[in-house]
Amino acid sequence: MDFHLDEDLQAVADLARTILDDRATTDRVREVETTASRVDEDLWRELGKAGLVGLALPESEGGAGLGLAGLTVVLEEQGRRVAPVPLWSHAVASWVVARHGAPALRAEVLGGAADGSSRLTLALEGYGARSPRDPGCAAAVDGDAWRLTGVKAAVPSYDGADSVLVSATGPQGAALFVVDREAPGTTWRRSETTSHDAAGELTLDGAPARLVGPEALTDALRGAAVALAAVQVGVAEGALRLAATYTSTREQFGRPLATFQSLQHQLADCWIDIDALRVTTWQAVQAVDEDGGAGVDRAVQVASWWRTQAGLDVVHRVQHVHGGIGVDVDYPVHRFFLWGRQIAGTLGGPEAVLSELGALLRAEEVVS
Repeated sequence: MDFHLDEDLQAVADLARTILDDRATTDRVREVETTASRVDEDLWRELGKAGLVGLALPESEGGAGLGLAGLTVVLEEQGRRVAPVPLWSHAVASWVVARHGAPALRAEVLGGAADGSSRLTLALEGYGARSPRDPGCAAAVDGDAWRLTGVKAAVPSYDGADSVLVSATGPQGAALFVVDREAPGTTWRRSETTSHDAAGELTLDGAPARLVGPEALTDALRGAAVALAAVQVGVAEGALRLAATYTSTREQFGRPLATFQSLQHQLADCWIDIDALRVTTWQAVQAVDEDGGAGVDRAVQVASWWRTQAGLDVVHRVQHVHGGIGVDVDYPVHRFFLWGRQIAGTLGGPEAVLSELGALLRAEEVVS
């Protein structure tokens, strides 16, 4: 497989890098962390005006038609600067509705999604040990409509979202539904997260909902896993760059820390992990964008394992090589650690992902 970016994707990456370098500075990120929404609304509008929010959407919905590949290059750039915008959740939710929603639903939900003037988010996780593929939230038929009952945990960047894509289990199994954020029967409770994102706990009590489509939940979980892996690539790279700068300028016993073999080995392990994370992420992107058949779930789960395990290992090592300054919340490295840890636990940690991957491989062996 060739994972070099083509001209269009390289242009997208360059544009995203220019905007984020200018606007997602350390001081600006620190300032946004003190706001109620924890979202940089100015940066969000700038990304929308530049066409970077709707990259995954088809042109018929106002997007660029670049699929998850286009989204991935922007998410990597976001992760390198830990820029506080709700890009992955909004973009994946919009992409899923565009792929699976009926024309009336697309017209209602996706107006303004391409430029971010209306916002969507995802409610895919619950409490307890249940897999996101087996949501505990219940969906019941009510005439020609649906009603949802249950609790969803850690809905990302819920404040400011217009619609929420909620996973629930109905008579025909697990599916995905659209719920208006302020619909009757919805109650929100703000939740603080490791990465400082203002997430929400959503309680549904017979809330009215619209079915997205029979395969929408599968695509939502695939898209979310790939998007999170892309952000983690950027987070890990951003952390490693900080470590390289710090160890090259910080001296001990009259020598730069970077000359000590033990630190060289740790940072070399980080580089290897990041390279593997990047390769497996792009394998998953290609599999999902090209609808890679039976191999698509395997590719997504492999990328998810590297996201959860290697991503966490990298930010831990980087934190370690910074010594005491690594725990100083005024020093930027701690943000990469917190983001890496949050991403590693979203949709299941490394043990859960490895268990699902093992079950998938066993099932493939039986079929073959």
